[in-house]
Amino acid sequence: MNSKITIAIDGYSSTGKSTIAKELAKRLGYIYVDSGAMYRAVALFAFQQKWIGTDFFQVRSLVENLKHVSITFVYNAELGFAETYLNGINVESDIRSLEISNYVSRVAAIPEVRKLLVSLQKEMGVSKGVVMDGRDIGTVVFPDAELKLFMTASPDTRAKRRFDELRARGEEVTYQAILENVIYRDHLDTTREDSPLTKAIDAVEIDNSQLTREAQAKTIYDLTLQILRKNN
Repeated sequence: MNSKITIAIDGYSSTGKSTIAKELAKRLGYIYVDSGAMYRAVALFAFQQKWIGTDFFQVRSLVENLKHVSITFVYNAELGFAETYLNGINVESDIRSLEISNYVSRVAAIPEVRKLLVSLQKEMGVSKGVVMDGRDIGTVVFPDAELKLFMTASPDTRAKRRFDELRARGEEVTYQAILENVIYRDHLDTTREDSPLTKAIDAVEIDNSQLTREAQAKTIYDLTLQILRKNN
């Protein structure tokens, strides 16, 4: 199968979008792009500059300094996926913290931030053969993607997954704090004016609340093969 396609994976936070996207890209030999990591990197940049906090956000300062933000992905052979670099520094671990999670949806709602990152994301998919996950990939970034997926799961299920992940990394967090973060991000992602999280009309919805990782991977891989066979 020589014809490559574009695969857009959207959905709510902590639905395993990145995990399944990485696995799919690895199986297909495609490029994987974590668009959420890009927004997290900008949120980290704003946090480092002390422009955002629990009760404040200096939006103008961030917008005026976006030209100083460089985001790249560097493949780590030991891990088997690309890590996120902000201005030349590996921030893969930093951007996954609960603190940055609390800021990322606010940063992602800024039109200037979205314009910059969407432009970069579109460039990454010009030659196809890419799997990208995020909130507006199938609706804004790649509206013509051959395969669009929309991932969902109950807030409780997603909070439990996120809680287990952060505790495994040694972070002192509570389940209640994680659940509140999940609900808060859902609200911001679905109600923002610029590119809100919505399911593309032609997207396949996958509720993985009760699905094992293996069952989910098989379902999505089979869908991909069907489209590839049709294109060839």
